Amino acid sequence: MSKYLVEMKYNGKNYVGWQVQKNGLSVQQCVQDAIERLYGVRADVTGCSRTDSGVHANGYCFCFELSDNVEPRRVLAALDYALPRDMGVVRCDTVSGDFHPRYSAAAKEYIYKLYGGRPRDPFLEGLAYHHIKKPDAPLMNAAAGLLVGRHDFSSFMAKGSKIRDTVRTVYYCDVSEKDDYVQVRVCADGFLYKMVRIIVGTLLAVSDGKIDKKEIPDIISAGDRRRAGKTAPPEGLYLNKVFYSPEEVENRNG
Repeated sequence: MSKYLVEMKYNGKNYVGWQVQKNGLSVQQCVQDAIERLYGVRADVTGCSRTDSGVHANGYCFCFELSDNVEPRRVLAALDYALPRDMGVVRCDTVSGDFHPRYSAAAKEYIYKLYGGRPRDPFLEGLAYHHIKKPDAPLMNAAAGLLVGRHDFSSFMAKGSKIRDTVRTVYYCDVSEKDDYVQVRVCADGFLYKMVRIIVGTLLAVSDGKIDKKEIPDIISAGDRRRAGKTAPPEGLYLNKVFYSPEEVENRNG
């Protein structure tokens, strides 16, 4: 058996997320369908993370196995051809049998794209969140820095999660203005349910003057979801990068 690690991009606008679900078409299902058409087997495809409906990815990683020893470059080319046009394959490598795209990861990086204070851009529809007010990127960035560190992030977890260990390490969290939009970047060793979207909603509340940036440490220590901001919509969220070594995280933030 040959085990492959594939890195892909996808526009999540037309999908119910990564995980196969009964209520609509998922990215995972599209990947399984493509592998079956190419190699005649319904492969067990394991992803690095779940993503919600409408969420995108610039660097999503998944694994699958084939009984034949196909060269990774050929797998990459074949998948890129067979997948829907709103998906693309970035990289393909062989890995050891015990490698797991989720549990072998050292950290993940998400970005969130938003803009505001001007008319809605139809060419960004579904790809970035349009906020009514212009985001104050420097103020948001100052607040974002207060989230860095190892904390109990239960104030930033949506209801419905069964996770009990809510302690995570945020390696970096920053906000920058890029082209016509504002970008929030967050990297951590793990994320709670809708954690990034709640972080973004909280930073927007700081930008709008609804939360003082000095309140961020108290919001963290409160362990109360009601203290944080609203959950930002899914369309601005991208799983940007999966890191499989601590050195990658350090180099990224350096």
